[in-house]
Amino acid sequence: MNQTVERTYDPVNRLKPVCTDIWIVDGPVIRFGLPWPKLPFTTRMTLVRIGGDLFVHSPTPVPPELRAEVEAVGRPRWIVGPNRIHHWWIPDWEHAFPDAEVWLAPGITEAAARRIDFPFRRLEAETAYPWESAIATLPIRSRYMTEFVFFHRPSATLILTDLIENFEPAKLGSVMMRWLTRLGGVQDPHGSMPRDMRLTFARHRPELKRAIETMIGWDPHRIILAHGRWYDRDGTAELRRAFRWLLGRDRS
Repeated sequence: MNQTVERTYDPVNRLKPVCTDIWIVDGPVIRFGLPWPKLPFTTRMTLVRIGGDLFVHSPTPVPPELRAEVEAVGRPRWIVGPNRIHHWWIPDWEHAFPDAEVWLAPGITEAAARRIDFPFRRLEAETAYPWESAIATLPIRSRYMTEFVFFHRPSATLILTDLIENFEPAKLGSVMMRWLTRLGGVQDPHGSMPRDMRLTFARHRPELKRAIETMIGWDPHRIILAHGRWYDRDGTAELRRAFRWLLGRDRS
């Protein structure tokens, strides 16, 4: 078996139930970063059902088999790009489900260039979204990007993208990758906000702290992450641990 397959959360591109009305889809490994080294990242999409409609967070590929599984549980209504990095497969979903609304975080149109050639709506504020009867929305801004965080109230599920990354050493393909993820503060079981991303909040630490305190106040049972092992329990405790560098308990 090659290393790329070993690093994924098999089976990929299949609907996996999390709890009532929530599914994840583990996608392929992508390579992201500087021209060298480009680091392998596992990918994960989250789907939330509200009535018969689906909220599609951070899309992964949509092959025919997955499309059929998705259509069996609901109708994709909102396709969401939660930050400027997570946009690559949004055009595929828009093509597969042209009746869905596409919602994009700031910076995606610049990052995606000509690939976003269809109408979309902008993620901007905390309220006035069509999904807010079941899902709370929280923008978290830094000088590099704005990430939108979502909280499904009925299941107490927090959905993050890059605010916490949690790479499992056994799924990393090299000693260098294990060293880099540990140095970056994103290695399981100590996953957190990447250290380079923390630097982009240098002028926004009070706002970030308030946002983390808001998430802690939601008291999430679980936290779904886009990269690495997600937390199926003890969500509030994991938030406090991952952000202790910010909350005053640890200055590391």
